[in-house]
Amino acid sequence: MELNELKTIIYSKIDELPTLPIVLPKLINLIENPKSSASDISEVISRDPAMTSKILKVANSAYYGFSQKISAIDHAVTLLGFNMVKSLALSIGIMRTFPQNKKKSPHFSQEGLWLHSLAVATILHELGNRISEKNTNESLFIIGLLHDIGKIVLDQFLNDLFQEALEEANELNKGELFLAERKVIGFDHGDIGALLLTRWKFPETIINPISAHHKTEISEGTNAEDIAMLRIANFLAQHLGMGEEGNPIPTEIHKEDLDILDFQQKDIDEMIAYSNGVKDGIFAFFHAMN
Repeated sequence: MELNELKTIIYSKIDELPTLPIVLPKLINLIENPKSSASDISEVISRDPAMTSKILKVANSAYYGFSQKISAIDHAVTLLGFNMVKSLALSIGIMRTFPQNKKKSPHFSQEGLWLHSLAVATILHELGNRISEKNTNESLFIIGLLHDIGKIVLDQFLNDLFQEALEEANELNKGELFLAERKVIGFDHGDIGALLLTRWKFPETIINPISAHHKTEISEGTNAEDIAMLRIANFLAQHLGMGEEGNPIPTEIHKEDLDILDFQQKDIDEMIAYSNGVKDGIFAFFHAMN
């Protein structure tokens, strides 16, 4: 399938989706505005009572374990941080935009995909904290949560081809899903996720790592560090075995990514220990978001 043909199909289908919650375009604009403040975020989110309720439910979940009840968005911003509340709002808004596909697969489910993606987001956020002196991308949690959103698009709009790719990848644990997608469809879920996020006018700092996380060549203007961290977080989340996201076997960690981050095996071992330690919290977080 040619890219332009695929783009036409996906864009036409995206336009048939329920409109994004009205707060999301405003939040996306705030991401790109360096002058945006915590009060700006609180004001925008508070206009959507359903989203406000979800964020407060997450903030009061066992994942965070605060002793006091959080009853207002501005309080959540104070305790969780400006970027985390912004990320939660975007994540919850996007998750509720896509209806569940009634066609089921033994290798993939939207619920399983979101659970996996939440694990990636949590681990990626921690990786960013550990190399914070070098990394300045404040949207790592969003990147992690949306890195596989192209699979949701495929499951919704090109289901027959996606099922064929899933079968191809999972037949006798043959290989990684993105390779099967390229063989069957012509593009992988990173490319397709980038089409969706471009249509929704997300900033390139979020789109580019998602587009490139299964590519060997990194285009100019894309932060190689973000991609390296995303790939490692993806491996660690798959290692946890959380969610049915389509891959029969975990992706590999590439030496090039370790070199970019100046990581050694001990750093990976520490991140594996961290990931195992937050597994129960990720489940609690996930159930609070649903």
